[in-house]
Amino acid sequence: MTRMIPHFIGGTAVESSGGRVADVFEPSTGAVQARVPLATADEVRAVIDNAEAAQPEWAATNPQKRARVLMKFIELVHRDRDELARLLSSEHGKTLEDAKGDIQRGIEVIEFCIGAPHLLKGEYSTGAGAGIDVYSMRQPLGVVAGITPFNFPAMIPLWKAGPALAAGNAFVLKPSERDPSVPVRLAELFIEAGLPAGVFNVVHGDKEAVDTILTDPRVRAVGFVGSTPIAEYIYATAAAHGKRAQCFGGAKNHLIVMPDADLDQVVDALIGSGYGSAGERCMAISVAVPVGDEIADALAARLTERVRELKVGPSLADDVDYGPLVTRAAVERVEGYIQQGIDEGATLLADGRGFTVEGHEDGFYLGPTLFDHVTTDMAIYREEIFGPVLVIARAPDYEHALAMASDHEYGNGVAIFTRDGDAARDFAARVNVGMVGVNVPIPVPIAYFTFGGWKNSGFGDLNQHGADAFRFYTKTKTVTSRWPSGILRQAQAESGGASFVIPTMH
Repeated sequence: MTRMIPHFIGGTAVESSGGRVADVFEPSTGAVQARVPLATADEVRAVIDNAEAAQPEWAATNPQKRARVLMKFIELVHRDRDELARLLSSEHGKTLEDAKGDIQRGIEVIEFCIGAPHLLKGEYSTGAGAGIDVYSMRQPLGVVAGITPFNFPAMIPLWKAGPALAAGNAFVLKPSERDPSVPVRLAELFIEAGLPAGVFNVVHGDKEAVDTILTDPRVRAVGFVGSTPIAEYIYATAAAHGKRAQCFGGAKNHLIVMPDADLDQVVDALIGSGYGSAGERCMAISVAVPVGDEIADALAARLTERVRELKVGPSLADDVDYGPLVTRAAVERVEGYIQQGIDEGATLLADGRGFTVEGHEDGFYLGPTLFDHVTTDMAIYREEIFGPVLVIARAPDYEHALAMASDHEYGNGVAIFTRDGDAARDFAARVNVGMVGVNVPIPVPIAYFTFGGWKNSGFGDLNQHGADAFRFYTKTKTVTSRWPSGILRQAQAESGGASFVIPTMH
């Protein structure tokens, strides 16, 4: 009998009563390994009921005690890291080492959130006026939610949940239905770490579940990562219902290759960032922009040679560079883009279509694909492919390369490889993109800085993790207090008592 993945509500696994389910595949073999329930609106509202009931006691727990729960959670994740990585890999398709990286990047944000007692401190001004002190405090919003994608089933839920929980909120997670087991397991570990039941809930579902979260007035904030059309929809719907929203969408990340760049370093960077995790990363480099034909020709030749050496196979194998895509539909979508690139006139240097792995012929595999002479009007340049496809779009000079990255509708990440500090500094200052790497191919900031793209890659004023996360998940209350001395009380009495002018501090 096929395993049914439960919801996790009120500190325990809960079977769905809704009846609708979705298949969870093992991408390496193509087989259905489990099924996941798709919650009804009533089920989602019951989850929110549970979170709302549990939140006040958690909010009343002092930040230091909340931080200790996070510390214990980190310890438990490290204890179970191998188990979590295998579970993640089996549902997503990324390699074991990549799965461990997914978990680790999530844990780094939890480590940052241990500093909640400091991060939640307000401000204080004494003597702002005669006998008047002014101070502020950060308080939790209440019930908040995260809607997270399939490509990082550990990292992004932890990016969302960590700051929310540390700030005293109750958190409702709606993970991707494609690889939902790791989020449930993380919820179990939070309970083992001492998190009160109901403070972290996991509910599976599709648009019905999402719309219920977006329209329920008790959910005060929503964080989302996924495609740009859905990010726009969630942002607009959440705002229309009075919620804070922090929504991150698609990407088309460029890597600018200056003529003075170390070509060995560039090729390694492009191979790893372009094909790692089968290209299913929002921070994948999918466009190489060599400046000038001389370095472009050299880069194309080197990349073609390296692409042919890449090993693609089952996600749990020890000797593969990347594994399968998440579903058969994902493979077909990427293959469609490859054909479109050919039809539009790009030069196909390596074709990954029709790739099979012996003994795993039904797996969702796609070989590495490489295009050259790609122009900015082509679909494979404009649109996010989300697969193991790297394109070379040549630029005649630095200003054209800068403009390509700056003018693209997506502004998530970008990198420049050069030995020239002046060029790197100019590029970092002028490029119209949210995250910049200098000789770093995947410019994901460390946990105590914020993560977020610009333009159609991000919607909302505050980014993920770092100090922005605590601003997003809290509201600021400002208190003006006066404890007048005897002299002030006498002066007030002599002035007639009541004042009918706006207060000022003089």
